[in-house]
Amino acid sequence: MSMLRILVATHNPGKMREFRQLLAPLGDGVCFPPDLGLFVEVQEDGQTYADNARKKALAYVQTGLLVLADDSGLEVDALGGAPGIHSARYVQGSDADRVAALLARVRDVPWERRTARFRCVIVIATPELELYTVEGVCEGYIAWEPAGEGGFGYDPVFYLPEYGCTMAQLPPEEKNRISHRARAVQSAIPVLERLLACRG
Repeated sequence: MSMLRILVATHNPGKMREFRQLLAPLGDGVCFPPDLGLFVEVQEDGQTYADNARKKALAYVQTGLLVLADDSGLEVDALGGAPGIHSARYVQGSDADRVAALLARVRDVPWERRTARFRCVIVIATPELELYTVEGVCEGYIAWEPAGEGGFGYDPVFYLPEYGCTMAQLPPEEKNRISHRARAVQSAIPVLERLLACRG
């Protein structure tokens, strides 16, 4: 009998790596669409992170497993909260292209106005179509230039004053303690534990 119990609805290698570590307290029953040979095309055209996460969760829930889906983004105050829900599609190309585009837009913004946050919204869907939503936020600044080899996305320019480095310079275990995704998962785990207990 399969021990799979939770499907995390992402194909993003960076997210898969982080979710695998963050959900380790739940044991070995966590899987991802590639593990099951699944690929469902989901249009992330919602107005909010929760909209997009909900669409992804519901698209995969026909597996009969609990499904966890997230949507996240970088909100830069000097840009009115952009790129926000469009973070992954800010410009065509690679993560480095998106980072370069962001830095170009804030080039003349002084340090004290370079405040920003990463936000992650997680939606959990049950096969009975019950939905649960949690959120995590990590505050920081937009650095002058990229630094660090870790993480992915905008991590090389997300500066954490309390650590004196960017998110990409943190050891993975530290990032997985304080990041927006880590904080959202910390809120999601009690919900998942309760749902798993109900499902036996």
